[in-house]
Amino acid sequence: MGRPRAFDTDQAVSAAAALFAAHGYEGTSVDDLVTATGIHRGSLYKVFGSKRGLHLTALRNHLDREIHPAAAAIAAIADPAQALTAAIARYDDGPAAGLLLLAAAERAPHDPEVAALVAEGVTALEDALRPTHGDAAPQLASTVLGTRLRLRARPQATPKEHSLTWL
Repeated sequence: MGRPRAFDTDQAVSAAAALFAAHGYEGTSVDDLVTATGIHRGSLYKVFGSKRGLHLTALRNHLDREIHPAAAAIAAIADPAQALTAAIARYDDGPAAGLLLLAAAERAPHDPEVAALVAEGVTALEDALRPTHGDAAPQLASTVLGTRLRLRARPQATPKEHSLTWL
């Protein structure tokens, strides 16, 4: 019988997700993951199989703990303006889209499993906006996510600079 795990898997995945969200997949080394998670390299490979395996686990966790709850909260709002404001707050100014967007830009074009997870996250936002915005939901979701992506390139932008009040 093997030794019990000496680390909390959820905490390790959360730490890895934060690194991937801040630096991207390519910008995060295995050494960075070892340092941030406190997991020895051998244990990381044993539990997750690879850096990619940990990235997929972190992205799945991100969908389950950030994206889907954010989408559910947005879908529960009946007023169109309030639903869009909530989407902007959760995705544009909030943490919900960071890892999702980096995965979309960096890994989805080359990794079908990442592409499927990204599509799930984008669809969740579209579906959340559909009850209040109908056929415009995909365009609004793209606008919210595109604004968030643009802000990653300009981290010094103030909230007023990226307001979507014109919608």
